[in-house]
Amino acid sequence: MATFSLGKFPHVELCDLLKLEGWAESGAQAKACIADGLVAVDGQIETRKRCKIVSGQTVVFAGQSISVIP
Repeated sequence: MATFSLGKFPHVELCDLLKLEGWAESGAQAKACIADGLVAVDGQIETRKRCKIVSGQTVVFAGQSISVIP
């Protein structure tokens, strides 16, 4: 499983995480995937595009998963 470091930030928005990881080519594509129920956070489908992802959470999309670390 890959990891994503928040660095000095307390959270990252879900749509931004998909873009930063290269899982979506644009913000619009990321938001569409989230709205379509294709993204899970900690095992639950997440449809809030700007859901705040914090350290300790796991995001799964299209067979890929990432663990968020501080």
